[in-house]
Amino acid sequence: YLLDQSLSIPTEQRQAMIDYVNASIDAQRSNQYQDRVGVIVFGHTAAVEIPPVDFNVHLPSRIETQFDPQYTDLSAAFRRAQAMFPHDTAGRIVLVTDGNQNLGNALEQARQVSDSGVSIDVVPVYLSARDEVAVEKIDIPPGVRRGQPFDLRIVLNLDTRATNNISSTETHGITVQSPGVTGRLQLVRKAGQREELISDQQVQLPPGKRIFTLQQQIEQSDFYTYEARFIPEDPATDGISQNNIATAFTHVRGRGHVLLIENWNEQGRFDHLVSRLRHEEIEVTVQPSDRLFTSLAELQRYDSVLLAGISRSAGSEVDKVSSFSDAQIKMLVQNTRELGCGLIMIGGPDSFGAGGWIGTELEKAMPVDFQIKSTKVVPVGALVLMMHAGEMPQANYWQKRIAFESIKLLGNRDYCGLIQWHGTDQWLWEQPVDGLLRVGPARQMMLARVDQMVVGDMPAFDPALKMAATAFAGVPKASVKHMIVISDGDPVQPTEGAIRDLIQQDVKVTAVAVGSHGRLGSLMMQNLARQTGGKYYEVKSANALPKIYQREARRVARSLVYEPPLPVQPTIVSQHEIVQGLQSPLPPIRGFLLTSVKQNPLVEVILQSPQPVSKKNATLLAAWTYGAGKAAALTTDSGQRWAHSWSGWDNYEKFFSQLVRWSMRPIGDSENYSVSTHVQDGQTQIIVTALDDNDDFLNDQLMSATVIAPDMSTSTVSITQTAPGRYVGNFPSQATGSYLILVNLDGGRTALRTGVNVGYSIEYLDHETNMALLKSLAGLVAKHGRVGVLMESGLDPNHIKELLQENPFRRDLPPVVTDQSIWPLMVMLGSCVFLADVFVRRVQINLLWLLPMRYRLGSTRLGREQLVPEAKTISRLRSRKEQIGAEIEGRRRRTRLGNSDQTLEAGPVADKGQQEKGHTVKTKPGLSPKQTALQQTEEAGEASYTERLLKAKKKLWYDRDQSGK
Repeated sequence: YLLDQSLSIPTEQRQAMIDYVNASIDAQRSNQYQDRVGVIVFGHTAAVEIPPVDFNVHLPSRIETQFDPQYTDLSAAFRRAQAMFPHDTAGRIVLVTDGNQNLGNALEQARQVSDSGVSIDVVPVYLSARDEVAVEKIDIPPGVRRGQPFDLRIVLNLDTRATNNISSTETHGITVQSPGVTGRLQLVRKAGQREELISDQQVQLPPGKRIFTLQQQIEQSDFYTYEARFIPEDPATDGISQNNIATAFTHVRGRGHVLLIENWNEQGRFDHLVSRLRHEEIEVTVQPSDRLFTSLAELQRYDSVLLAGISRSAGSEVDKVSSFSDAQIKMLVQNTRELGCGLIMIGGPDSFGAGGWIGTELEKAMPVDFQIKSTKVVPVGALVLMMHAGEMPQANYWQKRIAFESIKLLGNRDYCGLIQWHGTDQWLWEQPVDGLLRVGPARQMMLARVDQMVVGDMPAFDPALKMAATAFAGVPKASVKHMIVISDGDPVQPTEGAIRDLIQQDVKVTAVAVGSHGRLGSLMMQNLARQTGGKYYEVKSANALPKIYQREARRVARSLVYEPPLPVQPTIVSQHEIVQGLQSPLPPIRGFLLTSVKQNPLVEVILQSPQPVSKKNATLLAAWTYGAGKAAALTTDSGQRWAHSWSGWDNYEKFFSQLVRWSMRPIGDSENYSVSTHVQDGQTQIIVTALDDNDDFLNDQLMSATVIAPDMSTSTVSITQTAPGRYVGNFPSQATGSYLILVNLDGGRTALRTGVNVGYSIEYLDHETNMALLKSLAGLVAKHGRVGVLMESGLDPNHIKELLQENPFRRDLPPVVTDQSIWPLMVMLGSCVFLADVFVRRVQINLLWLLPMRYRLGSTRLGREQLVPEAKTISRLRSRKEQIGAEIEGRRRRTRLGNSDQTLEAGPVADKGQQEKGHTVKTKPGLSPKQTALQQTEEAGEASYTERLLKAKKKLWYDRDQSGK
């Protein structure tokens, strides 16, 4: 069963699909024939909800598979079904859909499926009759200029084909049609945070398309977004509300516009810089860090972005901590790299590495690294994380999140350790014993261990705090020592000795209370933070934890702040347009942030401090070209703390205005180029018109476009000439959201910027069932089979039983014949025969192993009285064995002593065994020792096998002696 779950299918019809499939399986699947059944759901892609099984299975009341329902790709569903059919079965597809495909070619794919022998049945989903109003597009002419009037056109479409709602009557030969739909048409213009209602009028929409034209005039240069909305007077007259909005972009060039972002809790620190830039005719918009941009489109109105002494996270109260998300950082970087916007980072105590930007995408965009790589300048921090909070909802997940954020913010030369409770207080890194490791070489290992972390309910604070104090003592070169404790306050409170050890090590403890047990738990953690000089947070929502840990972890990076004992004077080390007209040295400064210059030939170091000695870490101003844009890093501030003497400097305005203007998007000769877009069927067409100064067509121009999709992915579009002065390119725009387009022109001309917004899926434009396609699919003939069945009654929630009159498990397809190689069976059989042959030839079967068993069974039957003689027999055998062994040993000894004269003189010695029995051995006089031994052996009368061998050996010795004589 292939079930269409796209947005064009109403909710009640989706539920009816589930009811139909379950009823069909129960009523029509046969256990006798071992029928198999599977379910595939599809939208933008196809996914297996139930794999083919040979038993009755039911779909749940709600489809569990996750997929994108904003598009319909029937061909993907057919491909997935064809791949899922077992090779040894006849196959049939039951397709339940409205037939409104907007991706792929279903008929072509279905032909391949039917050619493979699969039959296709179709259950149409008839869409409910309804009027449908859609705002199709806003048309803005290309090349809008400031102060020049232009016509803006809004295209609306009222579709009444589904309802056939056009009632017409003829009166005196005049046909009068129904009035259509009444509603309000609104036009809104947006520029950054400004939103202006341009028009709000009552309109009457007749059936079909209607174009509304409004004359507009833009007096101020900016990047504008126009949004048209239709609000029906009676919501029942409009089937779908999602397609009642359309959006368009236009860019009106003017003087430079700059966005300056500052910490929200320190607003006003850069007012002097803002006023000086405005005095230089640079428009500046100031934005606090707690009201940041939310889309890349919002940044298009600016030619450069200044991050003025800003940290990634700011705020001291738990409910007021704000931070840049990873997505917002990526927007900043892509706005520079892909769309040519400038990016300047100004220093301060909370900026660069000290501001928690280490390891982010922003660091990659800057001409300097925020970490110190020189061994001569070694600022080191140490951080210990203590994890408890076992009773917090999803505690393990959130503790992993905050540990990840903390480790990513640390520099390569910093130290980090994590204490967890897992039966005992343990260091997560396990080695070395002190638990603190340098982050650089161990960062990936740390992140991997954190991912596997399981934290238990810690009973007491004391052991963990003492472990941390010992670990901090092992890194005396750490200039900043910080510890973050997260807990619900349930463990036994720490002793004064444990806290004293931390204070002696100059360790500041930040306490984060989550789900604390009343005021007692919170008070205990407050005291822990207060006594060590740390910070206390009481968290109500776990979502605030990552921001808190980002803020606290960057305390370790405070060692990157360099404040020499005496002020230093920056020197100009390379000529650049930023410092054009300035003389070295510049007014003195009292500090800056330590960084490392990137090893890249594009990086230009412009200002440098005479201290520290390492020039790579003494950079005050560096700049480079990053992709299509420019980026600069000023590691000192603009006069707030370190460069206070710059505020009264005569060249203050000149220096900062030249810095900002250098970074701005380029402004060149592109006045005679215009760009427009057209969206249709999931594709966007880019149309560029090129004219020369005499308004004649420009031909043979080379151009391309860079497109940033709503998911922040980047693609390159080739633009080719299709007519005199006309160039066209296409790219897929299936996902909803804003697409930003940068057209790169030939000859060094300024790139053209535009955008297109896909406000709703084209699923919402389908108002009736595509019966032509469904009939074609059901009419396909399966190979060696028959045509499928089109159930024209359609899917009706109230008449499911009517659909069961057609049995999809009917046996009108030829049986499937499968070939299976026999050689594996023959190899197995041959192996068995071979082993049997070897066994018969080489193995002897002896049944003697059954005798002990027979004896045991016999002894059981005869009883214990018959075991006594048997025991005596065994005893006599052992005694005889020992006697024979002693006799043989005695003979060997006498043989060894036979060469001794004393032995000969003393005469023959009787065998010990014979002496014990009272026998004497008589020897003939004049015999040699060997002859005497041979005589004794013969007279012993022992005829055992061993004795016969010994006798033969001695005889051989005697024969050799006789022959030698």
